[in-house]
Amino acid sequence: HPEYELYPLAEKITEPVTNLAAAVMDMDGTTTTTEELCIHSLEFMIRKMSGLLTVEQWNGLDHINDYPNIIGNSTTKHVEFLIEKYQSKFNYDLIINEFIKSASWTVNKGKDEQRRKESLADLKHFGLNPKISNNKLDNGFSHTKELSKTDLVKIGINIYYARYHQILEEIKKGNGNEVSLEIFGESSKQLISPMPGVLIFLSLIKGWLDDEVTKFSKDLIEDYKIKSGKVFNGDIDLADKKLLKLSSYFKSNPVKVGVVTSSIFYEADIVMTEVFNSLSTQIDKLDLSKDKREFLKEKFAHYNNVYDSVVTASDSSEIRLKPHRDLYSVALHQLGVGKNNFDKVIGFEDSESGTGAIRAAGIGLCIAVPFAQTSGHNLQAASFICNGGLPETILDKNIFLQID
Repeated sequence: HPEYELYPLAEKITEPVTNLAAAVMDMDGTTTTTEELCIHSLEFMIRKMSGLLTVEQWNGLDHINDYPNIIGNSTTKHVEFLIEKYQSKFNYDLIINEFIKSASWTVNKGKDEQRRKESLADLKHFGLNPKISNNKLDNGFSHTKELSKTDLVKIGINIYYARYHQILEEIKKGNGNEVSLEIFGESSKQLISPMPGVLIFLSLIKGWLDDEVTKFSKDLIEDYKIKSGKVFNGDIDLADKKLLKLSSYFKSNPVKVGVVTSSIFYEADIVMTEVFNSLSTQIDKLDLSKDKREFLKEKFAHYNNVYDSVVTASDSSEIRLKPHRDLYSVALHQLGVGKNNFDKVIGFEDSESGTGAIRAAGIGLCIAVPFAQTSGHNLQAASFICNGGLPETILDKNIFLQID
């Protein structure tokens, strides 16, 4: 592919719309909190390739200069950027050993078959015998040529994926507290959880809440405060009125919803399963009628019951990910939205590359919902920037609908 491609962006829609046919939204950072784990795994990669394992030796990735380049794009692009920037710190006596450890784990214990094939191909590339005997790799190393940037990227990708997938497997086994303690120094931190407002947003636009939407008002106002650091400019009665109008509209006009991520399916499946387990717990805590509780519990038992389209990097063989339009174009196709109705689609993203991808796919109503790690991104491609996330889009913006 050429180093860059040019294609037109959809004209921004900056006024409320009268009708919504579909909504598409990013996963990491927009729907879930997993971006921190991805960032940790990238920093882990640099530490392992350099031997600078402690904060005293190296302070870690830079929030201002690094984060805009390692969030929202493909894993390969993230790794390429970090390799280019931090190559001078690398310890070449460590790199191959770290590669062997990571590739060996992926081949022997990894659960994603595509990653396993790629690690086997990378082992062959470096002259390593990928033969497996007694569940172990023959690690005889005969590769002597100097490592090119392409070689370093291959190695970095293996180290990154092995670390991230090890974390996901431990979370899947129920060992999230131990992993949280190791990474963040606190066992109570929930590693995978929904972003504020996700439960009511999804339930609302699917038309599932009826008059019981007001049971969400108090929590939504609190989520607005947590996400934006500001107090909602109104009281609970005003919030109730807004939510009842929206609930009435979406009951008559339910919206198709797609989630789009540059993560591979193996990762997205674990993440979304954990998120929906958390959403199910949230439902239990709400003062809902028995019928509504049972209905929502059934819907949120699995993400496929809520999303009409789930598009991951695996759907494009990890090629042309954000900021390219391809993943969002696949989602629009799966949702059955023709180009004559692109102006009736709303898209939510937290990153620079994600907002660009939405506009490139033909969606003019692009909403940026940045979080702490993407607050420094250039979000000028977005039609609106909502620092209060999904709660702000509901309480302040009426989900960008023109309703009486």
